[in-house]
Amino acid sequence: MIINQHSLSISIKRTRERYFLTFKAVGKLTHQDYEMIKPLIVSALSGCDKPKLDLLIDITQFRGWSLRAAWDDFIRGLKHCGEFERVAVYGSQNWQRILSKAGNWFIAGEVQYFENRLSAQRWIES
Repeated sequence: MIINQHSLSISIKRTRERYFLTFKAVGKLTHQDYEMIKPLIVSALSGCDKPKLDLLIDITQFRGWSLRAAWDDFIRGLKHCGEFERVAVYGSQNWQRILSKAGNWFIAGEVQYFENRLSAQRWIES
């Protein structure tokens, strides 16, 4: 029996007007995965007019999206694209590196790809 695991976990730290978000994507993400984390993000950002976001995305176990989940990701990215100051993408595949470079087209801040989590963490916190 084959079990297809997928999840999208999130961690949010707030210091005044600055937020540090960590996402970990596992498997092939679905629309339901995005619907589950949406209220967490909205709640964390509430009460802050112009949040400054730094994001570390761990996609080492990410295998893609369903079509609707990809749309959710695109729309959410457009909604918050001007709020990101730094995005560190931690991956392990060449297609993930290419995907992170495409992120520079949609995000106002800096996007960097890393194959070492500690390096990604240090860069995002510097």
